Amino acid sequence: MQMQFILPEIDRKETRESVESLLGKYRMYLLQTSLDRLPSITAAYTLVLNTGGLPGSSTESSAIANVDYESERKRFIEWIAGAVNRLPRDERSIIVQRYLQDDEMFDYQTYGELNMSERNYFRLKSRAFYKLAFALKVEVYKEEVAVQ
Repeated sequence: MQMQFILPEIDRKETRESVESLLGKYRMYLLQTSLDRLPSITAAYTLVLNTGGLPGSSTESSAIANVDYESERKRFIEWIAGAVNRLPRDERSIIVQRYLQDDEMFDYQTYGELNMSERNYFRLKSRAFYKLAFALKVEVYKEEVAVQ
């Protein structure tokens, strides 16, 4: 008796949107060179006894938030870059040109600049999105509808 292995069906549209969302977040994180989170300044002075090891002032809270945010941002950028770098050369060049450069480009500009046919461009782009979705673990599966 042979065992059947059935893979769930991927929701192509939702998967593409989840990957595009992450690539957009990557682009935004790259644009942020410094943080605008500054401590709040008040005119009231109070003596605060800090015994719990937690931040006692807004300055300390802001500094901790900035360090945490920068750490998360750096980890996210490395996560996306690592996944993109594992793609084959043509697929990687499409993703980098279209989604990761400073200047936002349209698909027709991207395949023109990469000297690709429109059909080949979209075929490679689709394949790259699937690979990225699985590498980043953001693939979206279609819901199974129970038949009664």
